[in-house]
Order: sequence, then structure tokens, then C-alpha cells
Amino acid sequence: MKKLLLLNGGKAFGHSHGRLNATLHDIALEQLSLAGFALRATTIDAGYDVAHEVDSYLWADAVIYQFPGWWMGEPWIVKRYMDEVLTAGHGILYANDGRSRAHPERKYGSGGLSQGKRYMISTTWNAPEDAFTDPGQFFEGKGIDGVFFPFHKAHAFLGMTALPTFMANNVIKAPSVEATTARYRTHLAQVFGQAE
Repeated sequence: MKKLLLLNGGKAFGHSHGRLNATLHDIALEQLSLAGFALRATTIDAGYDVAHEVDSYLWADAVIYQFPGWWMGEPWIVKRYMDEVLTAGHGILYANDGRSRAHPERKYGSGGLSQGKRYMISTTWNAPEDAFTDPGQFFEGKGIDGVFFPFHKAHAFLGMTALPTFMANNVIKAPSVEATTARYRTHLAQVFGQAE
């Protein structure tokens, strides 16, 4: 991997000011630039050009999504971004849903044109980690990637593969920005290392 697209999906809304997501996004920009990666970045809430974003997906070897968990998923601005940009990528990022009468053996979801590309989720939650991992707690032990199953399937539809997810927890009830940013730096180093 040499080229990365970084997407900041943070948003000031309600009691959230988007500062932690902006901080993590900026850390990724700094660390990955120093590691030799070519970078493009979009702050979704600041606006974007759909055609340029499709081009950035084509350009990038991997995409990093930074966003808070709101109501058990990504914020609406991230979903809208995906709806607009990925739909505009029809014929470029994906051909179709994969099925055809001429080839009935091809299954739904096999029409992606983005094979070899990767993506990573970095997400912030007020929920504690054990709410995701303990079968007796709210997310029934499904883990963060189980919670984001539809998000992962949207990228699988394109032909992309997931990199390990990063999650910051207790960001309102028991924030620890220094520990979180240190963990994120370690995560980025382990997942991306130096540009190849």
C-alpha cells in the first residue's frame, strides 16, 4: 500500500463536538505522511465533490474511515457520503450486483471492481468495550465488527477487504485522550507500517 484516502466523518451535533474524531483523523494524517504514504483527505461535514471522491477511491490502495458511533452505526453524514459516492461509482467501483442470466453461478455481491483495495474503520463510542465483547451485555458479544456488519458488506460489495478495526471506548463517561491516541498510533503502525 502506498496511497491512502482518509475520511473524517466527525460532526458537531447534540452533545458531540467532533473533536476526538478530528484529533484521530489528524494523527493518522501526520503519522502516515511521516511513514511515506501519499495521502488524500476529506472532512465530510465540510462538503465534498462526488466525482472527486470517486476518483479518490480509484486512486487509493486503502480508505480509512474515522467516525463516531451514533445510534448503533455511522453518522448520517457518513451514510450519505457512501450513498452518493459509491452510487456514483457504478461502472467504476462496481459493475453490478454480480448476477446474470448468462452466468447463474455468479452470486449476489460478486460484481465489485475494487478487488485488492482495503478499508479500515476507526470509531469512537461512549459504550465500554465489554458492551461489545460480553455475550451478556448490550451487543450480545457480537463485537464492533458485528455491529458494523452492513458497513462491511457495503465494502465487500465493491470487492474491498477490511483491515483491523480501531475502537475508542467510554469517550464521554471516562475519556482518556492520551491513552486513546497512543493506542491509535500503535494500531496505525501495526496495520500500515511504512509505505511499500
